[in-house]
Amino acid sequence: MTQAGLAALEAAITRDLALLEQPARDWVPPRRAPDGTAVVDVAVLGAGMAGLALGFELKRLGMARTTLFDRAPDGAEGPWDTWARMRTLRSPKALAGPALGLSNLTFRAWFEAQFGAAAWEAVVKIPRRQWMDYLRWYRRVAGLDVRNGVDITRIVPHSDLFLLQTSAGPVHARHIVLATGRGGLGGPMIIAPFGALPRGVVWAPSSDPIDVAALRGRRVVVVGGGASAFDNAGEALEAGAGEVRMLIRRPDLPRINKLTGVSSPGLVHGWRDLPDDWRWRLMRYNEVTQTPAPRTSVLRVTRHPNAALHLASPLLEVRQEGAVLRLRTPHRELETDFVILGTGFGSDVHSRPELADIAADILLWKDVYTPPPEDAEPGLGTAPYLGPGFEFLPRPGRDAPYLARLHCFNFAATLSQGKLSGDIPAISQGAERLARAIASRLFAADVDTHWQAAQDYAVPELLGDEWVDAERAAVAE
Repeated sequence: MTQAGLAALEAAITRDLALLEQPARDWVPPRRAPDGTAVVDVAVLGAGMAGLALGFELKRLGMARTTLFDRAPDGAEGPWDTWARMRTLRSPKALAGPALGLSNLTFRAWFEAQFGAAAWEAVVKIPRRQWMDYLRWYRRVAGLDVRNGVDITRIVPHSDLFLLQTSAGPVHARHIVLATGRGGLGGPMIIAPFGALPRGVVWAPSSDPIDVAALRGRRVVVVGGGASAFDNAGEALEAGAGEVRMLIRRPDLPRINKLTGVSSPGLVHGWRDLPDDWRWRLMRYNEVTQTPAPRTSVLRVTRHPNAALHLASPLLEVRQEGAVLRLRTPHRELETDFVILGTGFGSDVHSRPELADIAADILLWKDVYTPPPEDAEPGLGTAPYLGPGFEFLPRPGRDAPYLARLHCFNFAATLSQGKLSGDIPAISQGAERLARAIASRLFAADVDTHWQAAQDYAVPELLGDEWVDAERAAVAE
């Protein structure tokens, strides 16, 4: 490992940006809030991968008063060092990720600068924690204004600004971006019986901070058959759980990632322009067929003799008897000490306390589109119906022009925008699209100021001594 190689890479990135004349000069007129504090032009809520990519692109385009807020401590943003429990990323190692078109900003460039090209060739999949090390470096190189340990408790429209109530005090912003990850517009999907049981004591969703070491010698049930469910089951087994049983509704595990069959720049850039019925049909098909868990994640579980997969086993009933849970499926009754729900995430704007003042204004897919009966899926209907710049739109009859300045750049945007706001493959394209939309709207909002600046500009490029007026010369003769 060589720090000299990393220093050389960082120098190359500096040169790349200089050759591109980036970042652009700060062109957004500064503003003061009614309380006299400086207004943030773009407040990005979340400093994980999506927030970092967007923050850097906004900076490159000259929106210098961009601030990222994250409740996590510095270096612990996102899931990678918290609730993500896979050993390696699921994405192919060669994907550019949040590099924003800069080859020297890719994970591969960062890796090779430290460990060499031969070591890169030996990598099969990127280790999860190493990916987080790369994102920490990315943040440092990008030079972003990130405020950690700040919780956003309320977003309140305030004239042509937003008032952000935060744990560190009030902040005024012109645009807000919710770069809040998988559960950023709702949260984990909780099967009804568990809501009345003590969370963290006898059960937890897979996105909670679970003390897997405490599962040693205990009986564990994991509900779900996706990648996260298998990753949590594998983690529990490796921590020494006495047994781990997986309850899976499907009669068989999904084996083919269907959308991979149409993966292309066309899918990335064309999804947003598809009619509603096609976007719904494709997303519904993806949910019905389901993305398979990686082969390595499944083998991580099934190699243990004390692991069992129960297929065609939806959970029908849950009862707590002291410290024990009794679970009933169509085939059997199980007794267990702890349940992990790997049941995914849902969108519910009304469940987010920070959106309490505005949730009723937000247009949802169920307000706009009624699918045919064979494609009905209530969970999809609660996703926000977004505009071209990832902005929320108002429900019919609601007077909410401020929503044009509130953007959804998290998992909940997928139905409207495609997979541009949460996964590694197209995160750069999503960040670029959103940053350009915000630039356009900030420019339009300040067009009077820019008009005045054009009139006031008085730096001559010609001095008047470069030519002779032939008509005046003739008169003089």
